[in-house]
Amino acid sequence: MNHFLDIHKTDAAALRGMIDNARSMKNARAGRPKGTPDAEQPLAGRMVALIFEKPSTRTRISFDVGIRQMGGQTMVLSGADMQLGHGETIADTARVLSRYVDLIMIRTFEEQTLLEMAEYADVPVINGLTNRTHPCQIMADVMTFEEHRGPIAGRKAVWCGDGNNVCASWLHAAGQFGFDMTFTGPPTLDPEEEFIGLARKKGANVVIERDPAKAVTGADVVIADTWVSMHDSQSSKERRHNQLRPYQVNEQLMSHAKPDALFMHCLPAHRDDEATSAVMDGPHSVIFDEAENRLHAQKAIVRWCLGV
Repeated sequence: MNHFLDIHKTDAAALRGMIDNARSMKNARAGRPKGTPDAEQPLAGRMVALIFEKPSTRTRISFDVGIRQMGGQTMVLSGADMQLGHGETIADTARVLSRYVDLIMIRTFEEQTLLEMAEYADVPVINGLTNRTHPCQIMADVMTFEEHRGPIAGRKAVWCGDGNNVCASWLHAAGQFGFDMTFTGPPTLDPEEEFIGLARKKGANVVIERDPAKAVTGADVVIADTWVSMHDSQSSKERRHNQLRPYQVNEQLMSHAKPDALFMHCLPAHRDDEATSAVMDGPHSVIFDEAENRLHAQKAIVRWCLGV
C-alpha cells in the first residue's frame, strides 16, 4: 500500500514517474472541455474521502475534479463533520473510513494527525497539507518548472520569506529531484534544520543567505508564499510584516535572477506584501500554471497510491 505523506518519504523514481504520468494525462486532455471525463477511467467504482480540517480552495477543487475526471467519486468532509481526535480517536476514524472508501486525502493542522491516520488506515492516505509540509503543491511546482524550462535537476531555486511548510517540501524535493536551494529570510523564520539536513544528505547544496539580492543571483526560480496565516493574531501579523518586508519579491529583486527565471507562488497571495502585482502578473510568473497543475499532479499521485 502506497501512502503519499511527504516527498522525502517517497522513492525518487516513483516521484519522477508521477511527474511523467501527470504530464501525459494533461496532454491527453488538451483541447477537451473541462467537464468531460478522461478517456481512461482508472478510478471507476472507487470512492475517495477528502477531509478538510483547514479551509481550502485549490486543494479541494483540484482533488474533487481530478477524481471525477478519472471516473471516481468523492466524499468531502470538514473537520467539524469528522470531529477528528475529539468525538472519536483518529485511529478509530481511520479504521472506520477504511471500511467505506478506497483512499483518504487529509488536509489538517498537526502532522501527527496525518501520521496516525496513515498508521491505522487500511487504505492509502495522501497528505493534502499539514503545518509542517505541503508535498502535493511542490509536485505541481516541479511539473510546472519542467514544462517551462526542462529538467529541474542541477538548477537553483530560491525561497524568499518564511521557511514554512511549503518551503519544507521544496527542501525535500531538492534532495529527491537533485536541484539546489537557497533560503533568504529573517533568522527567526528559518526552515527546520531537519529539513535542511535531509536535502544536504541527498546531495543538494542548501544555502542560507540573508541578503535577498545575493540570494537570487543566478536563480532559475524564485518562490514566495504568504507572510501570514488566517489563524495568526493581529500582533503576530504585524511582527511578521516587519520582519519580512525586506524579502518582498519585486521587479528590482527579480532583476538579480537569471533573465529567464520563473516566479512561483502557491496561492492564495496577499498582493503587494510577499510579492508585487507587477511580478505576479509579469513575464516571469507561472502562478496560474502551478494552480492548474495541482489537478494533474494530484491525479498522478492518486493513481500511484492505488496502483491503477
